[in-house]
Amino acid sequence: MQVTVMRRWLAHHARIRDALPAVPVVLVAVAATAAGTSGWHAPRATWVAWTALSCVPLVFRSRWPLPVVVLTLAVDLTGMALAPDHAFTPAASLVALYTLATRSDRRTAWITGVTASVAITGVYAATHHEPLLVGTSLLRFDFAIAATALGDAVRSRRRHLAQVEARAESAERTREEEARRRVTEERVRIARELHDVVAHHITLVNAQAGVAHHLMRTDPDRAYEALAHIKDNSRAALDELRATVGLLRQSDDAPGSRAPIPRLADLDALVSGVRSGGLYVSLSRTGVPRPLAPSTELTAYRIIQEALTNTHKHARAAHAEVALEYGVTALRVTITDDGPPHAPKRLGTGHGLIGMRERATAVGGTVTTGPRPEGGFRVVAELPLSLTPGPA
Repeated sequence: MQVTVMRRWLAHHARIRDALPAVPVVLVAVAATAAGTSGWHAPRATWVAWTALSCVPLVFRSRWPLPVVVLTLAVDLTGMALAPDHAFTPAASLVALYTLATRSDRRTAWITGVTASVAITGVYAATHHEPLLVGTSLLRFDFAIAATALGDAVRSRRRHLAQVEARAESAERTREEEARRRVTEERVRIARELHDVVAHHITLVNAQAGVAHHLMRTDPDRAYEALAHIKDNSRAALDELRATVGLLRQSDDAPGSRAPIPRLADLDALVSGVRSGGLYVSLSRTGVPRPLAPSTELTAYRIIQEALTNTHKHARAAHAEVALEYGVTALRVTITDDGPPHAPKRLGTGHGLIGMRERATAVGGTVTTGPRPEGGFRVVAELPLSLTPGPA
């Protein structure tokens, strides 16, 4: 905890952080000049002064790493030349070279590092009258190269860690966006299902309840029949609601908790329910039936259901026709009614028509809607057939 607090504090005080390496460098210089073959003695002020002076530019090493290398190197080389009797080690220059390698590109770091190494080795060898490639001269060359190599390794590791972190953040962001997109799509799909189920069945129940209320005293038998239809439609609504809510269940839920989705084979029951509400509906099929994907069958069923529901609620029509035409590559679904041309609130809220188009688009089809010239309303859906070959 204390280390973390210290790092955060230093991150906000860059000058103090940059100057910290100067402290051990000066302390080592003091200790090195105070040690001798005969024991400890007073530190040599000249060497310590040159070391402290060369450390001054380090205060700005993270802001201007290359100029700091030039300044520290100039001070260290001058110290070597003016104090040849000391085994001067350019520690400040080594720190500056390390910093440059961590904060610049590799080319700049190595050109500067090799140049500084040659300069340090050459000046030391010339002032101490030693061979260029042996002894302590070569050791100083190695020190400068090692400082550059260490800084380059640290820079490479930092860049690698930054790339890994960036990839992880990008992957996490992509997963979150994909999850939000899928949630939105699922929410729209379920909302569409609920709208179709509730609007259709509640409309029928409401119509049948009105019929039962009207006939309760004058024709009890027909009123009883209307109540039976209310019971059947209520049960159908509950079954479809249960199936829709079942989409939200987990994969390991009991299979019995899910009801089968509606298909075109269930159209007769759908038409019968609408008829019981007072709207006469005729159903016709032309062409050779071809296999459809389950999603396409559900789309066709829901479009027919929504169109009949709109007709029953808004059109004041007496008759509706549902025609299924199986073509070579597509199923054409047409729903028409004989309502007046300008029925009030003909389209309701518009959510049903939007849902039709969204459903058709989701399976690669289209929906067109509009009034007929002779009166009434028409809904035409073109849905692609399955590519699976039918029975011979």
